[in-house]
Amino acid sequence: MRLALHWQILITMLLGAALGVTLNAIGARRQASRTAEFAASEVQLVGMDKAIHLDAGRIWSLDTSERILIQIEQPLDADQRTTRRIVVGDERFVARQLDKLGEPWPEAEAGVNIARKVVPTLDVLEKKDPQAFAAFQQHGRSFVRATGDVAKMFGDLFLRMLKMISVPLIIASLLSGITGLGQAERLGRMFGRTLLYYLVTSMLAIMVGLLMVNLIRPGVSEVQGPAAVAVEAAGQHGQGLAAVLFAQLQNMIPPNPFEALAAGNFLSIIAFTIAIGVCTILVGGSVAAKVYELADVAFQVVMKLTMLIIHLAPLGVFFLMLSVTSTQGAGIFTTLGWYMLTVACALAVHAVIVLPLILHFVAKRSPVEFAQAMSPALLTAFSSASSNGTLPLTLTCVEERAKISNRVGSFVLPLGATINMDGTALYEVGAVLFIAQMSGVDLTLVDQMVVAFTALLASIGAAGIPHAGLVMMTIILQAVGLPTESQGLIIAVDRVLDMCRTSVNVWSDSCGCAVISRFELGGVEPHDKQAPAPESVDI
Repeated sequence: MRLALHWQILITMLLGAALGVTLNAIGARRQASRTAEFAASEVQLVGMDKAIHLDAGRIWSLDTSERILIQIEQPLDADQRTTRRIVVGDERFVARQLDKLGEPWPEAEAGVNIARKVVPTLDVLEKKDPQAFAAFQQHGRSFVRATGDVAKMFGDLFLRMLKMISVPLIIASLLSGITGLGQAERLGRMFGRTLLYYLVTSMLAIMVGLLMVNLIRPGVSEVQGPAAVAVEAAGQHGQGLAAVLFAQLQNMIPPNPFEALAAGNFLSIIAFTIAIGVCTILVGGSVAAKVYELADVAFQVVMKLTMLIIHLAPLGVFFLMLSVTSTQGAGIFTTLGWYMLTVACALAVHAVIVLPLILHFVAKRSPVEFAQAMSPALLTAFSSASSNGTLPLTLTCVEERAKISNRVGSFVLPLGATINMDGTALYEVGAVLFIAQMSGVDLTLVDQMVVAFTALLASIGAAGIPHAGLVMMTIILQAVGLPTESQGLIIAVDRVLDMCRTSVNVWSDSCGCAVISRFELGGVEPHDKQAPAPESVDI
């Protein structure tokens, strides 16, 4: 008997996590030591297969979140030489200062002035400091690290396939859905109701986040750690809220639609497709009929490809979870426990109480049955931490399993994957208040309202890709006068919370489809246009 897709995804996700944690625990015990001589002009790591020359006074560290911590010391005097021991392990690539007798020489006693900054990924490190990247690749890799890299490679292949079909699926489904509406005023009504739903649910999520953080006060429960490290927020430093929101408005009007297609700019693609669809309705007649027929045929072909890729979801989820847990270990689930517990509880309240109440009383749908129908998409969203990457599967579940009209699903879901970020808005509020509590800053009610309003607007601009919330959080920290480098306090556990909040984002989008379907089409339309699902697919 063949298991349903959501059970396959759940089982492979648990297997991947268990195997990854086990490998990480085994690999953490394996370490090798190397010695480096530091001079004023260069550093040569000795005792290695190949000597590597590095800039003087630099040491590198890889933390358990795969974020490279680069520690840059004051330049050494020309006649000064000292010795360091480089410890290369599965989780950390660090350096420890030694004196001439080989005894530990604490940096505090040495008077070394260290500046810190965070490089978010190994790819960024390779671009910013190729020498440090080469050192880690040659001497910081082990069997466990290599296993995680291979798993990530296969997991990324699955995500690439999903992203490959995202743009054509959005265009075909959105255009067919809009042209199928038949009347421009009907499109305007659906857009207004969809936008209202997104604003209401995002505000409810933010209120839940504020309530939970003020009740649990996770920042007070944690012990203040080392000085926060600065976060490079992809060029967002120095930009105000108005500038960022205006940039999002500019993104909705692409100077070159083909460039937007190639770049995968979802806001531009959605805006341009809506404009084409509305103009098609306004032209009407045989032209509208032909455009609708073409979009319908394209939608069915793309959906066929989508269903074939969905067959690979269990394998993709397995490799994604194996990659995350093998490199970060069980510590990813325990670091900053109170903070994670607070945000997770707030997300759970919004997903298990608030949204189901909306489903029951507004959409007139059974929350349990609807959640079961959407479970493959929710589990995939959890493992991939990408609402845009999960969009094809979400659209399939909404139409094939939840029996919601394509006219609604193809309009609400692509729009929601870009601007409806309930989980992200809640997370940003919780993270900022946690940072304030850790920093000893008492935010007044007015300050918290500023955080709430800014989080609502910032979540609209947060792209549906992993870690986008970290970039947008810089705006909120600036709005309430908190140092942006404080993000370093929570960056280590962002991946776990990113997976949780992405699931909430997708769940909210799906509930929005049910709500809009109730008011636009009177509920389920079993005879509405849908792409035929292959009989061999058991979701």
